[in-house]
Amino acid sequence: MTRWQWLLAQFTRRLWVRSALFSLLGALTALVAIWLKPFIPPAVSVRIGADAVDNVLGIMASSMLAVTTFSLGAMVSAYAAAATGVTPRATMLLLQDTKAQNALSTFIGAFLFSIVGIVALSTGVYGGEGRAVLFIATIAVIALVVVTLLRWIEYLSRLGRLGETTRRVEEAAAEALRERRRKPHLGALPPPAGGLPEGVPILASETGYLQHLDVAALDKLAQAAGGRIDVLVLPGAFVARESILARSSRRLEEEQLGAVQKAFSIGDMRSFDQDPRFGLSVLAEIASRALSPAVNDPGTAIDVIGRAVRILSIWAGEGADEQPVYRHVTVPGLDEHDLLDDVFTPLARDGAALVEVGIRVQKALAILAAAGSGRLTPAALRHAELAAARAVAALAFEPDRRAVVELSARVRAAAKLGD
Repeated sequence: MTRWQWLLAQFTRRLWVRSALFSLLGALTALVAIWLKPFIPPAVSVRIGADAVDNVLGIMASSMLAVTTFSLGAMVSAYAAAATGVTPRATMLLLQDTKAQNALSTFIGAFLFSIVGIVALSTGVYGGEGRAVLFIATIAVIALVVVTLLRWIEYLSRLGRLGETTRRVEEAAAEALRERRRKPHLGALPPPAGGLPEGVPILASETGYLQHLDVAALDKLAQAAGGRIDVLVLPGAFVARESILARSSRRLEEEQLGAVQKAFSIGDMRSFDQDPRFGLSVLAEIASRALSPAVNDPGTAIDVIGRAVRILSIWAGEGADEQPVYRHVTVPGLDEHDLLDDVFTPLARDGAALVEVGIRVQKALAILAAAGSGRLTPAALRHAELAAARAVAALAFEPDRRAVVELSARVRAAAKLGD
């Protein structure tokens, strides 16, 4: 995905954009009757009274305004509940939820349709045939609103809830990791062997998180310069102003250097799109909040462990990597130790005093140690030992400590069986 495609995707995920499009569609639907009235037989228009459409549109306008206000309040309450009960980082996914945006946009579009229809009726531009077209359009809009409202009521029962929000985070992390599994280096070449590459440093123009990397643009610029660009940071990394983002094997002109810097989209928050580790970190935040003394909900932490195993199994799965498309750029790959650090270090730390969490962590790591191609095996063994050591230090009951240590030994056995 290029930088402009990514910016367009970010733009279209905003609520007001979808609402504006639906509002425009509603207004155009009300006005289209003016152009269609010549095609309506006079016999049809006679059967529709002048007040029929006016009354229906008035009822729809008042009801849609109330429904829109209620829906906005429900969405704000759900976002607040997710921020306080789950984690503030998860609200980003809720704000981009297309189902909620479509429902609210439909209500706003129906409201605008009613208002424009009432205003046009008061001016008399429709005529008898135009009223017939508007009446048919009104019936269609009412049917759409009823279906949307029924689905919206059912959806509101889940919006902002812990399980629903956690599921959304899992889906976002799994999708990002699945895409990275197909393109381990974002479609570019792996870094050259032999340590850090030499070349002209390319510095960051601002401080923040690297949200998106336009590898296609970098490849085009490197090809034009007759050299190679070695990227040193991955999306999700926090970079400071004038820190080194990449190195170019050829010296770049000032204009080319500025274009290279624009390929690194830096913002104040991490993004789920090219950063699968962000999803794992958010899941770990959910588990840590659940394991806090104020909440004391180990069941949620155990649920997060299962979701983490499903996500990481994607990375451990078998399958051939796609051939590099951009051969003038190198991008580092994900580190398996970092992937497990993001989720299992907080879980093992905050759940060390709970034997049920410690047992589930060891069972999860045993699965990952034996999964797929074995690329997660060294990291799983390391985390199994660390989690066991934390549990032994925190658990007071000897049988509990022994149970965790025995399961840690099974992780090593599972790793050998996988080999």
